[in-house]
Amino acid sequence: MAKYFDVHPENPQPRTISSVTDLVRSGSLIAYPTDSCFALGCQLGNREALARMRTIRRLDDRHHFTLVCQNFAQLGQFVHIDNAVFRAIKGATPGAYTFILPASSEVPRQLLHPKKKTVGVRIPDHVVTQALLAELGEPLLSTTLLLPDEDEPMTQGWEIKERLDHVVDAVVDSGDCGTQATTVIDFSGGGAEIVRRGAGDTERFE
Repeated sequence: MAKYFDVHPENPQPRTISSVTDLVRSGSLIAYPTDSCFALGCQLGNREALARMRTIRRLDDRHHFTLVCQNFAQLGQFVHIDNAVFRAIKGATPGAYTFILPASSEVPRQLLHPKKKTVGVRIPDHVVTQALLAELGEPLLSTTLLLPDEDEPMTQGWEIKERLDHVVDAVVDSGDCGTQATTVIDFSGGGAEIVRRGAGDTERFE
């Protein structure tokens, strides 16, 4: 049965945030809000929780999981990024974008695209997500909480708790999230390729 955390959207309670991150460190899989929609998240390197995410969403090994990072200092540990790409990404973050980039050796092999050796990274513009990342001190390994055969993600924490009570360990609720996933930009080939149009404006990358 999943634990339920009601978090203030503008002033997250430190004790609650600490309780959630303690669960993450202990191996839990959480559902949490972002600036695009709800996501599933776990600690980097948690193979069991990663397998659970694949099962919940029915994902194959070609799916790009995302490292949700607090800031550029953290992001830079996990991807290779040149100056031109850095400037392009810097201007769009924090925000509702996921960037696909060549992964560094810090990224576990099971997270990499099997052929491209790439990984998704993002820096969200969301108070609660940022509070979780600051307390955790490392990225959250994440994927959008979009269930198989459904067109849109769930938007309310209580609904997620009700439907996923026995497959996630905790639900963090700070109010409704949107239904649009992030905009995905692939920089692994050098230039910007728009892979998915979502919550982030694509004009700057066109």
